[in-house]
This record gives sequence, C-alpha cells and structure tokens, in this order.
Amino acid sequence: MTGVAITGLGVVTCHGSGTRALWDAMMAAPVTDPGPVPDPYANMDVPAVQGVPDADLPAQSQALARTSRLALTAIDEAIADAGLPLDGPATAGSRIGLALGTCMGDASLHEQWRADGGKPAARFTTEVGVASAVADRLGPLSVVTTISNACAAGGFALGAAADLVRSGEADVVLTVGADAYSRVMLACFNRMGAVDPVRCRPFDLNRRGTSFGEAAGVLVVESAEHARARGATVQAVVEGSGWTCDAYHLTAPEPEGTQIVRAMRAALDSTGADQRIGCVLPHGTGTQLNDVVESRALNEVLGADVPLYSLKALIGHTGGAAAAVAAVAAALILRHRTVPPNVPIAEQDPECRVWLPQGMVTPLGSDRIMVNGYAFGGNNVSLVLAGAGG
Repeated sequence: MTGVAITGLGVVTCHGSGTRALWDAMMAAPVTDPGPVPDPYANMDVPAVQGVPDADLPAQSQALARTSRLALTAIDEAIADAGLPLDGPATAGSRIGLALGTCMGDASLHEQWRADGGKPAARFTTEVGVASAVADRLGPLSVVTTISNACAAGGFALGAAADLVRSGEADVVLTVGADAYSRVMLACFNRMGAVDPVRCRPFDLNRRGTSFGEAAGVLVVESAEHARARGATVQAVVEGSGWTCDAYHLTAPEPEGTQIVRAMRAALDSTGADQRIGCVLPHGTGTQLNDVVESRALNEVLGADVPLYSLKALIGHTGGAAAAVAAVAAALILRHRTVPPNVPIAEQDPECRVWLPQGMVTPLGSDRIMVNGYAFGGNNVSLVLAGAGG
C-alpha cells in the first residue's frame, strides 16, 4: 500500500482549539471531570459531558448547529496548517474532496425542535448535514462522503480519504471526524448503564463505563507528489489501514477479539515496511468488555511492551470524532517523538495487561504509531501512521 501524506492538522477539544492546546494538555495530563450539560431536557442519570468552551468557537459560526461549528473550526486550522487556501492559486486545478465521519451529525437541530414541541417548521437533519455545511463554506468539492458507522467513523473516514487519493478520485481530501453533545446519544448510553459517573477511565479497575466529550479532528491528506508540487510540508504518512466487522452483537464486541486482531494485522501488513510500532492510541472506552478485549488483542499482535497513550482519559469519548482526533494526536506524537504521560488511573485492571506510562514522558521507540477505533455493530478500524521520513 502506498503511503499518503498528511500535510495539515486541525483539532478542537474540551481543552481548547488548536493542536497547540491539545499537545499542551497531553503533556500536562490533567484529570478533567465532565461537567453538566447546558440542556434543561437532559433527564438522565448522568447528564455530563466534557464540552468544548464556546469561547473556542468562532463567533461567525454561531448560526450553525454545534457539530458543524466544531468541524469548521478544526477545518480552518488544518487548511491554514497545510498552506491550502481553497480559493487561492495554490489549489488551482486541484480536486478537493471531503471524507467526514460522525455519529450524530447535527442531531441537536432535531432534538431542539422536539423540545420546542415541533414548532415552528420541522428541523429534521441527517449526518450528511455537516458535510453540507462544510461544502457551503468551502465551495465546490470534487467528492464528498459521509461515514456514520458509530464511534469508528473518524477512523474509517481517514482510511477512505487515503483510498480516494490513491485511486485518483481527488488530489487532496479533508478528513474530518466531528461530534457534539447529543441528548439522544447520551440518554441511550445512560439507559444502557454505560456512562461512568466519574469520568472516562480506560483500563482502570474501577471503571464503570465511558464518558463523552465534544471534539473535531481534521487531517489534510494528499499524495506525496501533489504535496511536493505545491511545496507543502509532509508532517506524517498514512501508511496502512485495516477494516473488519465482528457481525457479533449490536453493541458488544466479540469476546475473543478475532476481528479486532484481524484489523490490526491488516493495517500492519498493508504497510509493506518495518512493522515495529512505537506507540498505540487504543480505542479504550472505559467500558468493561471493550478494554479487556482490546488489551488481549494488543498482547496477541504487538506484545505487552508497547506504550499506550489513552486519549479518551484526557478528552472523553468523542464519538465519531474519536479516531480522527486520535490520528491528529498520533501525528503530534510523531512530530515530537515523545509519548506523553497518561492521565493517572487509580489502579490498573489486572485483566488489561498493557503498558500505560504515567507521570513521565516516554521516548518514541519506532517511527510508527497505531490508532484503533471500534464501534457498535462490530465495526473495527486500525490505522498505521508513520513519520514523514518513515
């Protein structure tokens, strides 16, 4: 598989807007508790989320629904980072695509309409509404695809974007993962008893479920040839990807992790290069079964001595944005050649035999990072990112 260049990064999380804010938070490893949702209709046991501060979203985007606001905030940073003014000579003749992953899209529009008693006019929306908002801002795009296979959506979007570039369908693809607070999604997880009332605590013995956050992550991907032609800096490379499906259960992962192992091995095999991995950004939701199954799969494929960086412990579970934001974090780790300290956990689950460095930075032992994303319905994706010289 031919590597595809990453030339721009953009992100917004509960720790603020921009890659600098994310990296500073990763290095500081603060314990950040979710806060109450600003929603009077959130009649549920744990109405809490790690939300993005309104101050970190541009004022001119206030007319948009929240997921679209998050996506466009991160897109603006990624476009500038890539030196890619979409209305300028740098992209003259280029075909720009969009691959967007989201769980709920701008569901808040319909949720608010329901709360208002269905008046005035209906505001029904689907996940593709976010892509429409992006296209409205950026202008004509050569190809647009929205992927909404739950919490692996952002990872599948990055794999799809790389395929669009390799196949020649687009010269440049904006890869976006974005999700905001949704009353419906949070209520559903509450009804399943899958929300931790404390915070997201992956691999912790006392974990009680996941905890949600708002976020958007964006990566600009293009062929190395196209990047060179326009004088862009290659920051990292999408070197491999693997997609599988358990087809086991509506919500639970298959207990043996067979297809999770297969996705990881497919991502490694498709690199066609040195398969040593210097760090893994696991899916790690903090739910009982997910963390154990993923830990066993990681041990089977990579062994127990590869450092993990558990991003959800820092920003919460960001739904369809999760794997895209993790890919942004992986690119930052490759840039700094350092694995940041994990958010401290009280006691690691002995069934989760993984290495979670805490209280210290760890040198990156190999110029390759694996990013995992799993979802309801058994959708699994693993990605391998390499340094620009990898």
